[in-house]
Amino acid sequence: MRDLNDSVNTWRHSDDEKYLLSYPTVYIINSQEKKDGFKVYVGETSDIRGRTSTHINTDARMKEYWQDFSLSLTSNMYVIGHYYFNKSLTLDIENRLMQYLSSVQSIEKIFNSRTNQQNEYYTSDQLDTIFTDIWKELNKENDILFPVESIIRDSAIFKASPFHKLTREQNIAKEMIIGKIKVALHNHLEEQLVLVEGEAGSGKTVLMSSLFFDLKRDALEENDNQPLNVYLLVNHDEQLKVYQEIAKKLGLYDEKDKKQAIVNKPTSFINQRSPEDKVDVVIVDEAHLLWTQGKQSYRGKNQLNDLIERAKVVVAVFDRNQILSTEQVIEADQLEKMIKETKDNSNHIHLNNQMRINSNEDTVNWIRSLIDKQSINNIPEDEKYDLKVFDQPIQLEQAIRNKARSQESGISRLLATYDWKYSSNKPEDSDYWRVRIGEWSMPWNSQLKVQRREKSLSWPEQSQTIDEVGSTFTIQGFDLNYAGVIIGPSVKFRDGKIIFDGSESYNKKATRNRTLSDNTKAKFTEELLKNELNVLLTRGVNGLYIYAVDEALQNELKRAANGGIDHE
Repeated sequence: MRDLNDSVNTWRHSDDEKYLLSYPTVYIINSQEKKDGFKVYVGETSDIRGRTSTHINTDARMKEYWQDFSLSLTSNMYVIGHYYFNKSLTLDIENRLMQYLSSVQSIEKIFNSRTNQQNEYYTSDQLDTIFTDIWKELNKENDILFPVESIIRDSAIFKASPFHKLTREQNIAKEMIIGKIKVALHNHLEEQLVLVEGEAGSGKTVLMSSLFFDLKRDALEENDNQPLNVYLLVNHDEQLKVYQEIAKKLGLYDEKDKKQAIVNKPTSFINQRSPEDKVDVVIVDEAHLLWTQGKQSYRGKNQLNDLIERAKVVVAVFDRNQILSTEQVIEADQLEKMIKETKDNSNHIHLNNQMRINSNEDTVNWIRSLIDKQSINNIPEDEKYDLKVFDQPIQLEQAIRNKARSQESGISRLLATYDWKYSSNKPEDSDYWRVRIGEWSMPWNSQLKVQRREKSLSWPEQSQTIDEVGSTFTIQGFDLNYAGVIIGPSVKFRDGKIIFDGSESYNKKATRNRTLSDNTKAKFTEELLKNELNVLLTRGVNGLYIYAVDEALQNELKRAANGGIDHE
């Protein structure tokens, strides 16, 4: 406070007095707990001295936190003013700082009591430019606490952040979901299912992250203003890691208390809770990955049904085109019944906008036609999106490596259909399980040594993964700036159409029989291999690079890339 008072007195005699003492400002307080380990608070105020005094002396909710700041020998405060700042713009800057800083690897805890995305207002069109200028200045002050912007925007935490500014479609969906939860709690309803459907890249993860944070932060009047008992579940190791890191950084739960692991896997939650011990809300991201039959670690028959029994409201995000395993298949009549029931109750929400692929509509249609109609049209010209077919896998690898080396290109990785052998046990005759095409090969994912400081990061963010090939099970739920996809021999081109050959796939989860509820056995190979291709081809934000092993498919792709002229 003494240092701040001295600064305020200095500002009173400077040209910036008006912008720092009369206009609203944004402030960042941080302390360095250990090497590369920071605690941070972000806020906005029109009275920086009074607000800081209130924090230190009377903020009972965060008393321990402010005592730590007060006693720390490394505490710093950044006060940010600007001649364009008004209340709405400062709230947006505050929110954007939370989004960026919660994505910084060196920040262990970050606090702020709200999300404050604003709608349109005077100077809202200046937000991006002003924020970039602010971040560049902060980066000059401390490049560990404020890394370059491109590094932040590539992080998986950033992409799943609850502080994203939601689109109109996402906001409407979020308000509808919160409305359903309020009605259920007010009327003491139980076992309510809200189904949110959307294809890959429709913004489902950001919506669920924002919903989860708001429900954890705010008590609802319908719940007698008591904190809601909310859990976020996902059946995907890499995505779980991201959500757990977000929850830990935002102080949403004590990670040491396993009973209160509010970000968890469905099986762990089901095993820890009985139907008599209902929670208020369960949010299930990637609900298409839920098991619909028993496994060794799960003795039930259907994870979604078991979750519904243990919650007053279940919000499930679902994309039938991303089911990858027979154990996740929902039988047709059961799926139609579930969708009909949610529609009849107005509990069915559909997200239509494509938000991942930064391309023209023609490019999205080309990818969708290849997957959905299994036909290959001429590749459209697109100045925004880089879609290429490569002659050899080594050329594809080199192109992705070049993109990965560039900060502007961001995270770029190789992916492949699951058409080469892989096991959790090390191979006897090789150093790694490898994707092999002729003389070329690279290790399958998650085999190379991970640096200790990168273990909390998702697979595409870890530096060694540029030397691996990712699978659908690794990359599902994430995006890449440039995705290099090797389409293996299970995908062929015959008689003018793409076909799927289960005999060429090593994905036993897709090719094995599934025992149905009437005890008959069925295969879903074509459907699941098609979904596998769908996941891979929809990962690239700015570019998609392709090589196909099947000669006929490769020739057809080259013909499409050449505007319909056969490739010699």
